[in-house]
Amino acid sequence: MASSDGTPTKPRAHWGRKLALVIVLLALLAVGAIKLFQAEIGTALLARVAAERVGRDATAGLPDGLHVVLCGSGSPLPDPTRAGPCTLVIAGKQLILVDAGEGGARNLSLMGMPTGRISQLMLTHFHSDHIDGLGPLMLLRWTGSAATSPLPIHGPMGVERIVGGFNAAYELDNGYRIAHHGSAIVPPGGAGGIAIPFLGPGVILRKDGLTVTTFRVDHSPVDPAYGYRFDYKGRSLVVSGDTAKSASLVAAAKGADLLVHEALQPKLVSVLTEALATKGQANTAQITRDILDYHTSPEEAAEAASAAGVKQLLLNHIVPPMPFSFAYPAFLGDAPKRFSGPITVGEDGMMVSLPAGSATITSKKLL
Repeated sequence: MASSDGTPTKPRAHWGRKLALVIVLLALLAVGAIKLFQAEIGTALLARVAAERVGRDATAGLPDGLHVVLCGSGSPLPDPTRAGPCTLVIAGKQLILVDAGEGGARNLSLMGMPTGRISQLMLTHFHSDHIDGLGPLMLLRWTGSAATSPLPIHGPMGVERIVGGFNAAYELDNGYRIAHHGSAIVPPGGAGGIAIPFLGPGVILRKDGLTVTTFRVDHSPVDPAYGYRFDYKGRSLVVSGDTAKSASLVAAAKGADLLVHEALQPKLVSVLTEALATKGQANTAQITRDILDYHTSPEEAAEAASAAGVKQLLLNHIVPPMPFSFAYPAFLGDAPKRFSGPITVGEDGMMVSLPAGSATITSKKLL
């Protein structure tokens, strides 16, 4: 091929190959440079993350009102995206935790929630997945604030045994930390928890405009089992705990702004059960059959929300595991047909806000 003046020209493909070669060489050089300085780059990146996240307080600047944060929206079934049951309620300046599932305390730290400021823990019942994160929670609360008194832990009768057991299990560890860091950093009197049992339904806390009321739910054979209602400056939210469909929950949730309700989708659990049985996991398959009778389906949770006249429904304690949102419509089933308000499938890191003096409900992700 020749140009208009007869000078030979090289095909465009030739120049394209040269350009591609140059790009490859530059990329290799860049990779080599990154590899050569990987330690320095890694240190700089970690320093930046530390500067942005260490000491961060996600509660700073929140409007006065009620806020609920899902620090754990999962269940005992393994889910890589969800910690065990853990719900943080913020009322003004008060931070109150409902249940302490495994991984919940870690998520609170990742979200920038000041664990040292948690003033109360309220347990719905004593299933392992609702208490197995209690040790790390008590530790982070103690060390994060140089607490001088144990964490108050409310619960039905039997909570004394739970708290006493965790205190005993962590007694040696507490001693190591006091010896290492000194009593000014980790005051000996602030380790662990102190049990505050309640005898039945009713108001268990009134403080700084917040009222917390307990109510019985049906999680038989787990007995007693409770849910909690939080009322603060004209806003209200209800945390169901684990329960089958329960008239007492509907009564307790009347007129609430937000219902945080557990949910198990039987159709999808049956898929899991069939897979377990096929793979010869007969014991676990029987467990997944048994759990159907003491939990609430998304459709039943929607019916409860409608009967109670709540404004929004937030589902947590998600069963079976839902590691990707594409499957949420299958999980919800007919729930949207049974409740006219918004329904959200809970995820770790979600925060829903109910500002005082307003009817608005907003949400955002902190993870």
